[in-house]
Amino acid sequence: MKTTSKFLGLMMLGAGLFIVGCTQKQSSTWQSIKNPEVTAQLKSFVAEKEAQANAATNEAPPGFSTFLAAAKRGDWPAVNRAFADFRNHAGQYEHSGKTDERLRGTKWQTIIEIWGALDAFNEGDAQYIAAYGNDIVTSIPPGSIYFGGTDAGRFVITAMQKSQVNGDPFYGLTQNALADGTYLDYVRGMYGDKIYIPTAEDSQKCFQEYQEDARQRQQTHQLKPGENVQVDSDGHVQVSGQVAVMGINGLLAKVIFDQNSNREFYVEESFPLDWMYPYLEPHGLIFKINRQPLTGLSDEIVEQDHDYWTKYVMPMIGDWLHDDTSVEEIAAFAQKTFGKQDFSGFTGDPRFIQNAYSHRTFSKERSSIAGLYAWRLKQAAGAAEKERLARATDFAFRQAWALCPYSPEAVFRYVNFLLEQKRGADALLVAETAAQMPAIKGGGGDQLRTLVEQLKKFQDRK
Repeated sequence: MKTTSKFLGLMMLGAGLFIVGCTQKQSSTWQSIKNPEVTAQLKSFVAEKEAQANAATNEAPPGFSTFLAAAKRGDWPAVNRAFADFRNHAGQYEHSGKTDERLRGTKWQTIIEIWGALDAFNEGDAQYIAAYGNDIVTSIPPGSIYFGGTDAGRFVITAMQKSQVNGDPFYGLTQNALADGTYLDYVRGMYGDKIYIPTAEDSQKCFQEYQEDARQRQQTHQLKPGENVQVDSDGHVQVSGQVAVMGINGLLAKVIFDQNSNREFYVEESFPLDWMYPYLEPHGLIFKINRQPLTGLSDEIVEQDHDYWTKYVMPMIGDWLHDDTSVEEIAAFAQKTFGKQDFSGFTGDPRFIQNAYSHRTFSKERSSIAGLYAWRLKQAAGAAEKERLARATDFAFRQAWALCPYSPEAVFRYVNFLLEQKRGADALLVAETAAQMPAIKGGGGDQLRTLVEQLKKFQDRK
């Protein structure tokens, strides 16, 4: 069991952040968004980002004015083409072109923010993406600090709040970029006189703290899957890879949390940050980070979350997934709707099923909450508490899987849970169903097909 779980963890890390943004881009303009209030908000957002960029003193990259003009027109194909060219020269991305140092700092961050927001509304279903943004924005009390992790969790919220630049109604950042000093400069320019933003000294201290911790864990064989740590002959530690970067990001997020003790905190998870788990409770689509660690998740918290999500997913997939709905029933639903696109008797919204960005976005959020329950389950003492949390974990994972049956994160996390519950047959059915989905035919489904083979071998050894 331990060997299998370790393998599954390694596989999941390969999928972690790439949970949205994989469908074919659509040619859309402002006119394609049916809600005029949403269009007006996006136009206001683009105008605010343009003013922020123009006020910055760093040199603009070639094509910057063309990009902004296209964004103001709502010309998504032109925006996307321009961003693809930027990306081919930006140091933070793997690229084939020559690195352009002008793709750093405030102007570059405004490009990223604009592109990310327009990408969500053109790739996702605008109705669901707007609802996602509005529901999160309105759930966060004014004056709070919000960490947005995934593309949707960062960019949609940035675009839908009244003013990100002014921190209205809350201060929005992403935990994923805190290790980048130029990103810290960017948010310091917006919020530095209102909330504490880590300094260069804070960043260096967090980097050194992570290095030392990683070195010690390497010596005791406790590195996480995907954590790359090298120690040279002089004892110098080098860390690399996404897991290491997120480890440093997590430490910097803790600095922000500790230094802004008069603020409430909320987070939309990308990768789990270990220090946060004891502080987290479900908060609608996202999490609240409590000021003090919680001794547990009360019945009231779990029931509120259960009821919220039961009602929330009903317009999307219909009112059929309940506490006693089996894995077999969800698999049949997935094969019929997502697989065959057969909507006979379906009481949800076919548009939701047919839009990958939208159903991956909501599945991600439910999977993250299920992950919190799974963590709490491992800390639980007593049979009754374990049973209560196992039920909550299973229900949340079943919803996450039903919302997107081929989501690598939902599948790998749920499979891990099922194996820990000694439900190998259900784990195999989840993986096999996911691997059969048309959306992951070809190379995109290699991880899931490998998972199926590993689970079959595991079952054969039993």
